[in-house]
Formats: sequence, C-alpha cells, structure tokens
Amino acid sequence: MVLLTSSTSSGSSMWLIIYVVAIFVVLYFLMMRPQKKERQKKEQMIKMLEVGDTVLTTSGFYGTVVDIQDDMVIVEFGSNKNCRIPMTINAVSDVEKPADSTKAVETKADKKKKKEEKKEDK
Repeated sequence: MVLLTSSTSSGSSMWLIIYVVAIFVVLYFLMMRPQKKERQKKEQMIKMLEVGDTVLTTSGFYGTVVDIQDDMVIVEFGSNKNCRIPMTINAVSDVEKPADSTKAVETKADKKKKKEEKKEDK
C-alpha cells in the first residue's frame, strides 16, 4: 500500500514540473522575447541618431537634434532657435531622418502630378 501511494505522488509531481516549465516557456515567448527585440531596435535607432534628425521625445514633443554628446542630446524645439533643451538620449522615442521626410513630400507631390495628368487626359 505504501509503495502504491509513493509512485502516484512522484507521477503527479512530474506533471507539476512539466506545467511549470511550460508556463515559463509561454511567458518567455509572449513577454520577454518581444521586449528584448524592442530594446535592440531602440538601441539601433539611438546608434543611428545624427545631428539634424527630427526626433519625438518621450514627453511627446517633436524637435531637431542640434548636438549629441555621450549620453546627452540637445534638441531644438519649434522655429525659435533659442529653445534648446539638453536631455538624456534615452528620452528619444522615435527618429525621423531628413531624407525620409523629403521622400514623403516627394511622394505626395508625385501623387498630385499623377492626378493632374489623369484629369488632363480626360
């Protein structure tokens, strides 16, 4: 009788270990792995940061990078050239390169030209 109860308890403890391992695997793929990828993406974005880039700060302000130091960045806000604020480089949440913004303007202009050409053809 004693042998029978010890074998069933070891079997149930084996299933408990399998469930715990399965939960950790699921948590890794649902939570830890995406956070790691997001952190790597932000590090890559900060490495590519250059003077003249338009940035979005974590506080929601758009500005232009004026100077980059070790862990600080000086951002100029608005058209007022005297509004320059130093902040940590981690306060940058998004970067837009000047070439990207000109491409967006060009594509809008191209779309307008195509619409005008279609109207002229009719």
